[in-house]
Amino acid sequence: MIYAIADLHLDYTEEKSMEVFGEGWANYQARIFENWEKKITDKDTVLIPGDISWAMDIKNAKVDLSRINNLKGKKILMKGNHDYWWSSLKKLDELNLESLHFLQNNHFEVEDYDICGTRGWISRDNKDFNDHDEKIFNRELIRLENSFKESKSENRIVLLHYPPLNVDGTFNEFFDLCKKYKVKKLLYGHLHGAGHKLVKEGNIEGIEVFCVAGDYIDFMPVRIG
Repeated sequence: MIYAIADLHLDYTEEKSMEVFGEGWANYQARIFENWEKKITDKDTVLIPGDISWAMDIKNAKVDLSRINNLKGKKILMKGNHDYWWSSLKKLDELNLESLHFLQNNHFEVEDYDICGTRGWISRDNKDFNDHDEKIFNRELIRLENSFKESKSENRIVLLHYPPLNVDGTFNEFFDLCKKYKVKKLLYGHLHGAGHKLVKEGNIEGIEVFCVAGDYIDFMPVRIG
């Protein structure tokens, strides 16, 4: 089976607090591991679309990544906006964490699906969007298309960290690209606390859309396939 949960925001130092986003984040790290143990088996795959660890470098991130590696199942991880430790795929693979697989300009085959994706970015109608954001936005679109082009199947699950939404609630170019490549399922995270009011889910123009932000799903992995 395939499950998903984003925004683990792990911090082995326990110096960071997410409770600014509401009471739903109380004791969240313990809940993540307890729920995982209850639901996931070694035969399952868990998709983790971003904001994995608060670490600032790969050395410290390895502590949190090792905690995930020791959990049951195969895991496919993708970069979020707070994953500052994320390095080249070569360096990530050199961590030798056997159950972890890193998604960037590539894809992975899981059961009947190809898993594709990229981080995404803030939408062009955001009031703070500038020329630098435009460069990142376009680069992320290219990375998503690279992931699609490497995939040979049209039976695709796409991971984004940022929701593929404009500020006005309409879907943006990341969603358009998913339509072009006939994506079956689209997952995103990033939205916390009051941001949950912006969530859009369901069958939208033929794509099954899920928000899997940790606090939105009460830190219980959601079955995707």
